[in-house]
Amino acid sequence: MSNKYDDIIDLPHHVSSKHKRMSIWARSAQFAPFSALTGYSEAIKETARATSEKVDLDEGLKKILDNKLQIIKDKINSKPKVSFTYFEPDKKKKGGRYITVNDNVKKIDSYKQVIIISDNKKIPINDIVDITGDIFVIEDTEY
Repeated sequence: MSNKYDDIIDLPHHVSSKHKRMSIWARSAQFAPFSALTGYSEAIKETARATSEKVDLDEGLKKILDNKLQIIKDKINSKPKVSFTYFEPDKKKKGGRYITVNDNVKKIDSYKQVIIISDNKKIPINDIVDITGDIFVIEDTEY
């Protein structure tokens, strides 16, 4: 039985004298998966990223935070070390996250409503939900 390629089937593989042989890496790139929707996987990851909603504080908790801020103002010259938990809005979507920072307070800017800590980071006063630290302990009771 004769096939139509019998005359060339046993010939040696052709090697071009004009073109350099393609590397294995370059050849494999030809068969790499094609992403028709560029950026789609990043969009899926961004949508899946969890964010939290900002909670509204009741008046009692706001008053406690105001009192703690006043204690910090009174002791600002000693640069007290305090922990702040505050809400940081997400830059890309609705919501954000709660962050706790433990650092020395450099300044409280009442006009701009921010607290400036030792690394010059600014914490918006209206986003603070908790303030703790040793300066609030009075005679074995915590304020």
